[in-house]
Amino acid sequence: MKPSLPVRLTAEFLGTAFLVAAVIGSGIMGERLSGGNVAIALLANTIATGAALVALILTFGPISGAHLNPAVTVSDAIEHGLPWREALAYIAAQCAGGFVGAVAAHLMFGLRWYSFSAHPRRGPSQVLSEFVATFGLLCVIWGCSRRTPSAVPYAVASYITAAYWFTASTSFANPAVTIARALSDTFAGIRPQDAPLFIAAQFAGAFAATALFRWLVPRVRVDAGALS
Repeated sequence: MKPSLPVRLTAEFLGTAFLVAAVIGSGIMGERLSGGNVAIALLANTIATGAALVALILTFGPISGAHLNPAVTVSDAIEHGLPWREALAYIAAQCAGGFVGAVAAHLMFGLRWYSFSAHPRRGPSQVLSEFVATFGLLCVIWGCSRRTPSAVPYAVASYITAAYWFTASTSFANPAVTIARALSDTFAGIRPQDAPLFIAAQFAGAFAATALFRWLVPRVRVDAGALS
């Protein structure tokens, strides 16, 4: 039996909060301990994020699906996996969770509870990177969920870990996380004025992957009469 909507929203809120706390917190820790070596700081950020994703998807996946990402939620709603009314509630919970996760990360490291980022991430290469990152993420999700659902936590975490390094933007691939990172003037931050194009590219990548996988791996629809 599917959990109630409040239970699922709580899972999305907590999961996104922990994800953002992992992204921002590991960025702060990595920068502090790397002695100015940006590659080491990014590696620390990458490992922590990938490990957190496995744990969070395994924990919250059975409850809410562990979308933890508005682009994933909207794509699921497009494919009729989630009613639009619930999808909007999911997105609100994810964005709220992202904000709380950013605040928690700041407070854990003795920083002001929020700070608008001054980290520039602009230009066509950055925007293209976010399209590619999110397109790939949704390809992984649709491909695995329709053939080997148990592999999703590991496949998603592996993909994001890799995409940190093969995309110029370090693969945000998540509108809620992007908004939260705009409120963090730390290693993982993004200037608020650069965030809208990132978010637009993320949704575009998600929609493109969803359209592609309708053809590549069509969703299996079971007739209700066959279950009786």
